[in-house]
Amino acid sequence: MEKKVKVTIWNEFVHERTMEEVRKLYPNGIHAVIADDLSKAGMEVTTATLDQPQHGLSEQVLDNTDVLIWWGHMHHHEVNDEIVEKVHKKVLAGMGLIVLHSGHNSKIFKRLMGTECRLKWREAGDTERLWVVKPGHPIVEGIGNYIELEHEEMYGEFFDIPDPDELIFVSWFTGGEVFRSGCTFTRGRGKIFYFRPGHETYPTYYNEQILRVIRNGVKWAAPLEITLIVFGNAEAVEKAGIAKT
Repeated sequence: MEKKVKVTIWNEFVHERTMEEVRKLYPNGIHAVIADDLSKAGMEVTTATLDQPQHGLSEQVLDNTDVLIWWGHMHHHEVNDEIVEKVHKKVLAGMGLIVLHSGHNSKIFKRLMGTECRLKWREAGDTERLWVVKPGHPIVEGIGNYIELEHEEMYGEFFDIPDPDELIFVSWFTGGEVFRSGCTFTRGRGKIFYFRPGHETYPTYYNEQILRVIRNGVKWAAPLEITLIVFGNAEAVEKAGIAKT
């Protein structure tokens, strides 16, 4: 029997409770919509929010997480640095991380990237077309040549991130801008996928193709069963030919 992927979805869960426009779209939170889809796909899903003790990311929760999904926007500064440090260590040890939309400005993403991760933006309901530029990659399984979103917040280049290991999507917006909207990175043993769409005032997370990309991303980012890596002083594997002292 195939092992279930254990996913934790982290969300600020502030806009949904303070902005009527967002509450109407996501009455139970953005995390709840994503969790429902991943649960239906057979994954074991936990959710965590900013207001919970330890932001819902206790050592026990992180130890039981294969892939962490992160959505944040206006309250990045409220995330405790100790929690960021714990998540950082877990990613280096092999936990997958999927960073959505304005999570680009989160403490954990900037820590892992080593840059400011800044960009251009505009809230004007632009149409976004996410072009698949790496067909055949597991993250775009079941996706056509592009995904089109009728209305989304615009993000534009230059996006201050390191060169990604793989560029999966490039977005075009009706205002003329382009953006690297799907990027993968490896840090330590952990796999990271940044996926751009998902502004809170648009129904992006009800789009089946967007949800499929997230499902695919979780499967891709899930850690593999590998031999424990040991660092430090090591005995020789081959004894012959070693000089005697």
